[in-house]
Amino acid sequence: MEPRLKAKNECSKCMINQDVFERIQGKVLTAPERVNKRGTKPCLFGKGGTCCHVCNMGPCQIVEGVEELRGICGATAATVAARNFGRMVAAGTSAHSDHGRGIAEVFYHTVHGETEDFEIKDEKKLRMVAYYFGLDYKKPVKELAKEVAVNALEEFGKQHGELAFIKRAPEKRQQRWRELGVVPRGVDREVVEMLHRTTVGVDQDYRSLLKASVRCALADGWGGSMLATELQDILFGTPQPLRAVVNLGVLKEDMVNVTVHGHEPEVAEALAIAAQDPEIIKEAEKVGAKGINLAGICCTGNEVLMRRGIPIAGSFVQQELALATGAVEAMVVDVQCIMQNVATVASAYHTAVITVSDKAEIEGAMHIPFDHKHPVESAKKVLREAISRFPKRDKNLVYIPPNKMDVVAGFSHETILYILGGRFRASYKPLNENIINGRILGVAAIVGCDNFRVFEKTHAELAKELIANNILVVVTGCAATSIAREGLLSPEAASLAGDSLREVLEAVGCPPVLHMGSCVDNSRILIALTEMVNAGGLGEDLDDLPAIGCAPEWMSEKAVAIGNYFVGSGACVVFGPNFPTEKSQIATDYLFHEFYHIFGAPWVVARNASEFANIMIDKIKEKRKNLGIDKPKPRVLFDMAMRRALEAPKISPFHGLGCFGPTHLKVEEEEQTAQ
Repeated sequence: MEPRLKAKNECSKCMINQDVFERIQGKVLTAPERVNKRGTKPCLFGKGGTCCHVCNMGPCQIVEGVEELRGICGATAATVAARNFGRMVAAGTSAHSDHGRGIAEVFYHTVHGETEDFEIKDEKKLRMVAYYFGLDYKKPVKELAKEVAVNALEEFGKQHGELAFIKRAPEKRQQRWRELGVVPRGVDREVVEMLHRTTVGVDQDYRSLLKASVRCALADGWGGSMLATELQDILFGTPQPLRAVVNLGVLKEDMVNVTVHGHEPEVAEALAIAAQDPEIIKEAEKVGAKGINLAGICCTGNEVLMRRGIPIAGSFVQQELALATGAVEAMVVDVQCIMQNVATVASAYHTAVITVSDKAEIEGAMHIPFDHKHPVESAKKVLREAISRFPKRDKNLVYIPPNKMDVVAGFSHETILYILGGRFRASYKPLNENIINGRILGVAAIVGCDNFRVFEKTHAELAKELIANNILVVVTGCAATSIAREGLLSPEAASLAGDSLREVLEAVGCPPVLHMGSCVDNSRILIALTEMVNAGGLGEDLDDLPAIGCAPEWMSEKAVAIGNYFVGSGACVVFGPNFPTEKSQIATDYLFHEFYHIFGAPWVVARNASEFANIMIDKIKEKRKNLGIDKPKPRVLFDMAMRRALEAPKISPFHGLGCFGPTHLKVEEEEQTAQ
């Protein structure tokens, strides 16, 4: 068990690996120390969304209801809070979607023969994506892939019409979006329009601004993020369950340790290929190492964990501590969630921080541009730099903590279909039936970042409370790593679940918390919820489902975009420990109450794990009551007609593209029929 900090006011994130943290104290300042040493608390105007700085007459700090403390231009607190909220959504959408665009470009170059080393690994998913683009998905793979590549890139710059993946949502939800005028046209258009609306002197009605923010967010969830997930799966393989290990103990004293940090998996994929190259292994052996040990940080770590079983050294809050072990030769970073301080921490050791993206350089770091047309060659350059650092490692400074935890990850939407229904009857029907009969109370998603200003293990404590109440939990992003450190991503953790949930988990061999991927992979949750609707018995739209999401330690603007597209899709989202519009009661009430009437789902705020759990359990029970499944049902003996009805859900084309499951098994494909 890890030791506890003595001072109660110290940042709890230090306790994750306190032994490492204590070794670095006095060498350089780290994020937890900066939190503890800051003499001022966050500005309440900025924290609550009522500081306006979109023109040079400000910044204006607005107090709601005080006429003389409106903006100089007369802007109200509600307008300013809505404007700032919209800008956060636009920034989060742009981050996920630029990631998606980057993958679309790699995909385009790959299928046109312009990129070495990568290839299409999931033809079934290629045909699925083609179906939603309105293409003839029966065409030969090479021809079809080129058409998909063009269509994928066009989704970003479209000016009119609807994003292709909007058709993946339930029909009732699509109709609601069209009636409200919030169907996104093109990803870039929605981001640009949101930024335009929020500039000085444009949209000055908080209701209009907040409604527009949903359109922008939907362009992320059903656009940029979903494209990123699907194209990554096609290129690098759709995740399937596998065992792996997390925490700093995955680093190795006798190997060249290279951590991959960021969000874009093509860099990590190339490094994984290059690390197995006999030539690179020989070079590592020449300097006294046994080989290359790759370990993930943050969402890049989740990507390669899901597909390759490469261990995760840590989440966002552990990135400095990974360097402080003194055992890392290189930290390779691309984009998003990378703290500038990693370069400072690395300077106290022999470690190189290597930036590879042309969008993201860091002062004090080394830059080795990543050539997307020659990915493995680029990866080898990075690994050679890491190898050259191994002889410079100071053994007196090396300390790798022994703590590590076994996990099972890789629960893509397709994997869940297979686990529940097998290769030939893949369906969410078993999940729905167990929710209807009460064995499973509902489904909860815990997503998002971890945060140095949160002083408890919110993710893990919340997950334990939910599964104990027979709620199946899915998780993505750094929340997944936080929960994994506590041992909740293993089948053995089913012992912590309520009796009826444990019975179901033991039958299918799943952990009580399912790791579904990185932060862009929240789009997998959207598809999973849609398939629950399609399977029948739990309503006709996402807002009918006994399902809820939360981001207990949100840090990035991406979390705001994610939450907003879930709310806009009909899933209630609980945010914490604060909310970005809290200093405007008017704007906050609109998001917390009027959004329920408009979209069928509200935002909610909670402060600690217990409050999160109570709200989420109550909301799920409320949905069950609305569906009329809150009371035990008598057993029904099914006749043949009822059994046939079970085998004919309203489904998407998943069931028209053959069988599911491990691709190495050769099984004759079903007849493909357009839906």
